[in-house]
Amino acid sequence: MGRFLAAIRTWVVNTYERIPTKWKIAYLFICLWYFVNYAVSAFFQWKLFEAYNDEVFWDTLYLFEALAISVILIFLWARFLFKYKIYLQVIGHFSGLLVYTVIMESLFYFFDMYLDGYTTFQDWQEYMMDLLSWDAMRFYDQYIIVAAVFYILRYFETLQRRDHEKSDLLIRNKEMQLTLLKSQINPHFLFNTLNSISMLIGANKEKARKVITQLSDVFRYALDSYGGYTVKLAQEIEFIENYIKIQQVRFEDRLKFETDIAKSCLELDIPPMILQPLVENSVKYGIAPKRQGGTIKLTVRPYKQGIFFEVRDDGLGKHAKKVLDGNSSGVGLDNTNKRLTNFFGPSAKIKIQALDDGYVVSFMVPEKFKKSLNSKKKELIDLENEIES
Repeated sequence: MGRFLAAIRTWVVNTYERIPTKWKIAYLFICLWYFVNYAVSAFFQWKLFEAYNDEVFWDTLYLFEALAISVILIFLWARFLFKYKIYLQVIGHFSGLLVYTVIMESLFYFFDMYLDGYTTFQDWQEYMMDLLSWDAMRFYDQYIIVAAVFYILRYFETLQRRDHEKSDLLIRNKEMQLTLLKSQINPHFLFNTLNSISMLIGANKEKARKVITQLSDVFRYALDSYGGYTVKLAQEIEFIENYIKIQQVRFEDRLKFETDIAKSCLELDIPPMILQPLVENSVKYGIAPKRQGGTIKLTVRPYKQGIFFEVRDDGLGKHAKKVLDGNSSGVGLDNTNKRLTNFFGPSAKIKIQALDDGYVVSFMVPEKFKKSLNSKKKELIDLENEIES
C-alpha cells in the first residue's frame, strides 16, 4: 500500500512539473477570481438571508472546491477537443456546458434543498427548473470563461511556437550559408596556395606578399558574404579574378582567364559566391589535368528570357578521368544549383555540357528575378528584424 501511494505521489509531482507555468498561473487566477465571488456571495447570504447561519460558509467552500476541480476538467476537455475540427469543438463545448451546468446545479440543490429534507426527484426537478432562469447564467459564464482562457492561452502558445520556428529557420539558414561558404573554399585550394606562397617567399617576396593579399581578399569576401543576402555582380567578378590570380601562381601560363560581361549587368544583385564553384570546377577538371593548360571564359549577357551566365573552358571535357554532367555535378555545383533554383526558381537550373574540347556550365536568370529576389530579401530581413525585436 505504501509503495502504491508513493507511486501515486510521484506521478502527481511529475505531472505537475510538466505543466507549463502559464497554465498554472491561469488556473490560480481563475480560482482566485471565483473564490472572491463565492466569498462575497456567501457573506451577503449569511448576513441578509440565512440569519447568521455559519453553515453557509461551509457549503460555499464545498461548492468552490467543486468549481476548482471543474476548472481542471474543463481545461482537459478543451485540450481534448482542440485536436478536432472547429464544428466538432463547438458541439463538444455545447455538450460540456450542459453537463457542467447540470452537475453544478445539482450540487447547489444538494446543499440548498436536499440537506433540508427535500429529497424526492420532483424536488430536484423543480429546483433545476427554477435555476433555468437568470440564475443559470452564472454556470454558463463559468464554463465559457474557463474555455475562453484555454483558447487565449493556446493562441499565444501558437504565436510563440511560430516565433520559435521562425527563429530556428533563420538559424538553420545562417548555419547552412556558413557551411556552404566554408565548403566552397576548397581545402586543397588553400593548401596549394600556401605551398605556392612558401616557395615564393624565397624567390620573389613581393609576389608572395601580393598572393597573400589576394588570398586575404578571397577569404574576406567569403566571410563578408555570410552576413549578406546578395552582392553586386561586379563584386563577384572581382572575387573570381582574385581567385584566378592565385591559381595562376600555381599553373602560371597554363591557366588563362577571359571575361565577356555586359556593363549593364555589373550592378545586378546575385547570391554571393555563386560563380566560384563553376570556375573552380573548370580549373580542377578542365585545365589542371591538361598538360598544355587552357582558357576559362566567363560570359554574362542579357537576353530576352533574362540574364545568361556561362563558364566555358577548353580543357579535357569528355576526355577527363572524371566527366561532369547533369547527373554527376559534384558537391560544389550541386550546392550552387540548389541556391540558384531557391532564389530564382526552377528555370535557373544549371546546365552542364562535357564537350570534346572542354566544359560548358551555364544557367539563365529569368527577367523577373529582380522582383522575386527583392521579395526574398525583404522576407529574410523582416524575419530577422521580427526575431530581434
